[in-house]
Parts: sequence; structure tokens; C-alpha cells
Amino acid sequence: MQLDDFDYELPQELIAQVPAAERGASRLLHLDGVSGALVDGSFADILRLLDPGDLLVVNDTRVIKARLTGNKSSGGRIEVMIERVTGAHAAFAQIRASHAPKPGSVLRLGDGVEATVTGREDDLYALTFSGETDVFGLLERHGSVPLPPYITHTADAEDENRYQTVYASVPGAVAAPTAGLHFDAALLDALRMRGIRLATLTLHVGAGTFQPVRVQDLAQHRMHSEWYSLPQATVDALRATRAAGGRVVAVGTTSLRALESAAADGEPVAGAAETRLFILPGYRFRVVDRLITNFHLPKSTLLMLVSAFGGVEHVRRAYRHAVAQRYRFFSYGDAMLIDRAPQA
Repeated sequence: MQLDDFDYELPQELIAQVPAAERGASRLLHLDGVSGALVDGSFADILRLLDPGDLLVVNDTRVIKARLTGNKSSGGRIEVMIERVTGAHAAFAQIRASHAPKPGSVLRLGDGVEATVTGREDDLYALTFSGETDVFGLLERHGSVPLPPYITHTADAEDENRYQTVYASVPGAVAAPTAGLHFDAALLDALRMRGIRLATLTLHVGAGTFQPVRVQDLAQHRMHSEWYSLPQATVDALRATRAAGGRVVAVGTTSLRALESAAADGEPVAGAAETRLFILPGYRFRVVDRLITNFHLPKSTLLMLVSAFGGVEHVRRAYRHAVAQRYRFFSYGDAMLIDRAPQA
């Protein structure tokens, strides 16, 4: 398939710049991947749209304050976006500077933080941080929330709260698993009371999720790598759900990608690994029956994944409908519930 197959027109004013007044107050577009039927509603409808015996799988990654600003030892201004923490004092990062820093360069970040460039892998720089405080502690003290590039305001205290799911517990992501932002504690409790089980996994969302696809022929695209961990308890819950005739509902493309990556040999296997899984139309899904997700950028790998899940033409029509009905798009925007399209 070609990159232009996943383009669409989006008015700028539909890109949500702030979250809804309350979690769960967003709209929900339900797409039946079998018939293509569309139903407009509110996110609170998820309580009746899921059935007792269904399993809701969420990504419990926690967004870290991954953005740092400062200077090179030569004096030039820089911006550092931590992509992945690799050790107590080590990380890979994207660096924005007038001139690319060379190995051995010292970066002065925040208030007294020093990091040395020790190498480079593709677009990422290896950094070693000085001092006794570990990377997570330094970021919490000196970093800021790395809002997506299409959100134009500087991150504030409200973003520190709302650009984080209520169940976030494992630090390491530099972007939120945004489908989960719609859930509050009361809704999760109500789902449990209705007989819908909750299971967790961890996938640390990387900044690569916002990188544009630079090739027209999608067979040539190299997917960014992300780390995930699937607990045995979640594997057991998946098997029990299947045995009882329930459905597996992934909250977000990150949860879906982790589940499908863990089932590369047919059945999900517990453990931790890196994934470069690139899901395009024609992919055969092994685990997930329904997907809760936000509306994604044109020409993005996430839109390609959603199109594979819900059917290319169904998703195109759903996005045209969402634009016409003035849904809010992207990370702080509205949501979709998609029932999986038939598989060949």
C-alpha cells in the first residue's frame, strides 16, 4: 500500500489543544467493522457497549518528564527529548541543536544537570548523566511533560495531571497511551461491577510514534522500536476470557500492538521484549476483538493500524463522518470503539 492511501483533510480547529473538562466527558464514535455502521455517542456509553465477561486490557505505562532544555559546552542552545531510559544514569535521546553534538560533548541541562554524549544510533544519541541521582529522578526534578508537537501550548500543571492515565504506574513513556485518558476511577469501578475484567500490560510509548512516515511505498518503512512487558496474569486472563466466550478489548493502539507482538507464534506469551511490529491492512489479528482508540494523524502508522483493524473503507468513512460532525482529534480529542472487521 502507498502512504497517500492514508491521507485525509483535517481542519486545524478540530485538533484538540486541551482535554475535555472531565475525564469521560468526550464523545465516542462506534464503528461496526462488519457492517460499517456508525453510531454517535458519548464515552460513558462504553459501560453498556461492553458486555459482562469481556476483558479490558490497558497500558499502565507512566509518562516521564522527558523534555529538557539547556546548552552545549560550546554555548549553543539545545533541546533534549529522552526517548528511552537504559540504565540508572543512561538514556537514549533525540537532540535538537543548530549543530549535531559529537561524542564526548557535554550538555548542561536544566539547573545543574550534566550529560555526556557517548555515541549515536540512527537518530538517537546515547547520553550518560553525571551525579548520584538517577535519570528518572533528574527528569522529575528538571524536565517537563513532552506534549505532542501538534499541541501548541507549553505544558502546565493541568497537563501533568491530564496527560496521564489514572492507572499509570510504570514510568518510561514519553507519550501517553491516549485512549486511556478517557477513563476515570468511577468508570473503571462501574465496569468491574458490570462483570468486565481489567488486565494490564506495559508498553513504553516512544517519541517515534510522532515521526512522519518518509516513504511512499509502505513496504520500505522501518517501524520504530518500543519496549513492552506482558505479565503472566494477563495471559491467564486472556485465555480465561476466550474459554468463556468473552471478547478482548484493547484500550489503545499501544495495548493492541503489545498483545499482537506477544502472540507472534499464535498465542500470547508472557515476558518482555522489543517490538517493531508494523500493522497494515491485510494483517491477521490473533488476540484483539475490539479496540478503543482516539482519532489519529493523517499518514500515520497508527491510522494504518486502525484501518487494518476496522477495514480501510469503513475507517475512511468514519473519519469523514468525524470531521463532518466536528469530533475533536488526536491526543486530547474524542474516542472511537471499533469492532474488528472480518479477516480473510
